[in-house]
Amino acid sequence: MFASKPMPSMNHEEWRRTDIRTLKLDAFVPAGLDGASVSRAAPESFAAHLSRGQFAGSMLQVDGQHASVELADELAKKGVIFCSMDDAVRDHRELVEPHFMTRGVDPNYDKFSALHAAFWCGGAFLYVPRGVRIEQPLYFLTGMSAAASSDLSHTLVILEDGAEATIFQEQCGAGFQPAKVNTAEGRLGSLPHGPERSALHVGAIELFVGDGARLSYVNLQNWDNRVWHFAHQRGLVARNGYLQWVVGGLGSRLAKVNQEVVLEGPGSEAQVNGVMFTTGRQHLSYHTRQIHQADHARSDLLYRGALKDHSRIVWRGMIAVEPGAQKTDAYQRDDNLILSDTARADSIPGLEIKADDVRCTHGATAGRVDQEQVFYCMCRGLTRMEAMHMIVEGFFGTVLDRIPIESVREALAVAVAEKLGW
Repeated sequence: MFASKPMPSMNHEEWRRTDIRTLKLDAFVPAGLDGASVSRAAPESFAAHLSRGQFAGSMLQVDGQHASVELADELAKKGVIFCSMDDAVRDHRELVEPHFMTRGVDPNYDKFSALHAAFWCGGAFLYVPRGVRIEQPLYFLTGMSAAASSDLSHTLVILEDGAEATIFQEQCGAGFQPAKVNTAEGRLGSLPHGPERSALHVGAIELFVGDGARLSYVNLQNWDNRVWHFAHQRGLVARNGYLQWVVGGLGSRLAKVNQEVVLEGPGSEAQVNGVMFTTGRQHLSYHTRQIHQADHARSDLLYRGALKDHSRIVWRGMIAVEPGAQKTDAYQRDDNLILSDTARADSIPGLEIKADDVRCTHGATAGRVDQEQVFYCMCRGLTRMEAMHMIVEGFFGTVLDRIPIESVREALAVAVAEKLGW
């Protein structure tokens, strides 16, 4: 399937603003096939300053290979399973098989979903039994440390009816070291040379929220600026379930993410929040879909992006209301703060409504920092740099305030402050 599918072309509307012609997939090594041993050292992460006691469990994966996992004993006794996807497939097949790339991520969607389906390796699996509530968040750190390496990890979360959980997943890259790659069968091709060495992430996230269950999922992408990042992500919410999904897009050379939430049950609800910050020549492209299949469901999407230098952010949003999904209440908004004359933001909201008793609205804005606000701050003793920091942090504050877990909110704020620089 993967070999037969063509690479996406800019002739396709979804890829018209995202150029990947310089990407050569045969320059990367499939995870686990390079003959190298897994590194046990955790990459530098924004959650590193948080105490381990703030998490009910944690997991580390480096270069597509599982390194460590911990879970509180009291949760394990309640039937909670938190392990690598490799272990889940081997030890919990009866839970994985009905969900893995079935109703969630479609392996036939494009070249990258097919690549993931063919070569996936590693990732995290969380299963929370009916009625079990996890008070503290779980943490999953994915890192890459070698040039020409790849990460094709898969995250699968299953919350049974009435269960509750919070997950903080962070993706980051430490400075690349020369890759140690042999010529064993299974290698995709030769290594790139020189300073332009890069790495590849082709991942997938599948979230299943049962009746009356509540899931908060935070995904902070902060790869090294030489990583190509592709992801297909889907959350499905059953009757009266609730999904809060927070996305942070700060790193990578180029990112193309497809994110979908599906309101399958009556009374289901999804809140999707995004924080994007680009610098240099970064290119981030996010394609979001809010799919309403049941009546009396609600979705609310808010993306905010800041852009510096020659960077670019592309957002395409769609609210799709299926026939019979009456009393739908859906909203989407994308705001961009442009911090240089050479940065560019493209926002394309859309509606596809097949029911006649709904409330669906959307909006998008792009603008520069208000110089009157800068002047106001400077009149009160702040330098121009401090004023810009305060204004940009305030711009993201609306999204950050939606995150109920203080430790996660703090980690994202630190990440944004780091990105601000100046």
